[in-house]
Amino acid sequence: MNRINGLEGTSPVGKQPATPPIQVRDRRFGRARHGHAPAARWWADGDPVGTAWLNGLSVTFPEGETLFIDAVKAFRDGVPPRLAAEIRDFVKQEVNHTREHLAFNRAVADAGYDLTAVEARLHSLIGQVREQPPIVWLGVTVALEHFTALFAHEFLAQPGRYITGENEQAELWRWHSVEEIEHKAVAFDTWNHATRGWSRWRRWSLRSALMLRVTRNFMRSANADALDLMAQDGITGWRAKARLGWYLLGRPGMLRRLLPAWASFFLPGFHPWDRDDSALVRGYDAPRTRKGQAAALIPAT
Repeated sequence: MNRINGLEGTSPVGKQPATPPIQVRDRRFGRARHGHAPAARWWADGDPVGTAWLNGLSVTFPEGETLFIDAVKAFRDGVPPRLAAEIRDFVKQEVNHTREHLAFNRAVADAGYDLTAVEARLHSLIGQVREQPPIVWLGVTVALEHFTALFAHEFLAQPGRYITGENEQAELWRWHSVEEIEHKAVAFDTWNHATRGWSRWRRWSLRSALMLRVTRNFMRSANADALDLMAQDGITGWRAKARLGWYLLGRPGMLRRLLPAWASFFLPGFHPWDRDDSALVRGYDAPRTRKGQAAALIPAT
């Protein structure tokens, strides 16, 4: 992690968590191959509501992550060497995420969902951001990276609540979640560098205002996306809204569970690694490391 002395979101040396390095895991999921059964329409444990919510999120990732890359690269000049290396790895991870979610989204369309309305809402929101100065792109990226890190934490910390299946769709979300946790501070640290000449009040007030606006726009759009996809499964009207509300606020209740961590963003001195969830990354990588070591012990024939 790279915290810049004297800026918001810093802490004394020696009190920082041992954050994991950013690893670029170049994986591919759900590609058509001989003998591979097609994915179920409701791939998220047979739940049309959870499937709709996650499918809607996936549609936003390719264009959204392109914005994130552009925002961080716009302010990479002159950053400290470690942050420069983290930005390079952040970009590589996000490029891979974009590629895999494009493939995932094609599978969603192949399953019979019309994504036209979802994509139109996304283009409108991204277009509004790109009309603003690049520092706003970066502030929006900081806010959305906080959201994705919170979602990632929930997916990995509570595996029995959201996506428990062993299909490749579920594994894609686990892989994506791990890498979102690893790079969750890159945009924030870039923001601190880009605004290093600002007062603490100016920096805090702008990022807080952007978070409030992003939260409003994100929730409106994500809910509309999920309801649109649910309607294509015949779930409409007040029943659709009630089921989506229960999914988000009741059980499994992702948004309800995220609220305290979301609110921490507004604390003066906040930094993404104030919440040390690096153990979730190690927990994901450990079984794969053991599998690779076991494979290495098997003599070639």
